[in-house]
Amino acid sequence: MSSFGFVVVAAMLALYVMLDGYDLGVAAVTPFVARSPGDRALAMASIGPFWNGNEVWLIAAGGALFAIFPKAYASAFSGFYLPLMVALWLLMFRGMAMELRSHFTSALWYEFWDAAFAWASVLLIVVFGVALGNLVRGVPLDAQGFFAGTFAFLLNPYALLVAAFSVLTLAQHGAAFLAMRVEGPLAARARRLGKGLWWSVAIGYALATGATFLVRGLPQTAWAIADMIVAVGALAVMRLRSGSDRLRFGASCLFVAALLGAVAGAMYPFILPGFPPHTGGLSIAQASSSPTALAVGVTVACAGGAAVLVYGTLAFRTMMGRLRDE
Repeated sequence: MSSFGFVVVAAMLALYVMLDGYDLGVAAVTPFVARSPGDRALAMASIGPFWNGNEVWLIAAGGALFAIFPKAYASAFSGFYLPLMVALWLLMFRGMAMELRSHFTSALWYEFWDAAFAWASVLLIVVFGVALGNLVRGVPLDAQGFFAGTFAFLLNPYALLVAAFSVLTLAQHGAAFLAMRVEGPLAARARRLGKGLWWSVAIGYALATGATFLVRGLPQTAWAIADMIVAVGALAVMRLRSGSDRLRFGASCLFVAALLGAVAGAMYPFILPGFPPHTGGLSIAQASSSPTALAVGVTVACAGGAAVLVYGTLAFRTMMGRLRDE
């Protein structure tokens, strides 16, 4: 049951990155493709019906982690408390930019919230990328399983490489969504930028994969290697069939999901790998709650996740028409 709980939490986090990732990516590419306040408003409107629902997956994943693996929740936040606070402030600034931008007709007001929208999203990707890099690399844990390092330890070269790769990947993901979601010159510029970012993503993928092998050794499960093969296939589809916006965005979603599947495979059976890698870490068996609490937590997480998935699917099907400048 603890292994199934690990899959549930990993799936929720993957869905969050895949869905809210295109929201963050749209914000990251907006300064490069939007040439007027109207373009920036259109880019913001493209994610308007979806962004708050997509963020529910992050809340659901945090709740599932707390219920299923309480020791991992406590250990992780003993070291990631400051990055968590930074992430919360960035999430608030992004939400405020989305909700407050149109309240006043002022060029200065628009410029401020447009900048907050873009920079808060980019920095949020960086924070999440650094956290992901440290999860893969491992963190120093004391005898009680709590974080024994410093904040400076988290800003290691491998984590910063993963953060840079995350920015490129989600920027390409957001450009693909924006090209699919809007019409006119903004869509054309987003399409061109996405095609240009492909090379950076491919190079970043090769560098991050090679660095992961150096840091963690070979993946611990065969399905992690299979996920990497799927990721390469998705990259190929994005390059060869980039003329179809929907196909390119679907391939981008598959690429992001495959990346996170490979990460989960490299970490298993540890939910919080230790550093150095040979020290082990906090396994899913050690971190899981009691059998009764584990069963209840997994059941509630699955039921809640299914409800959010149904809502998100209906919202996507209902609101997914292309937007025009008008």
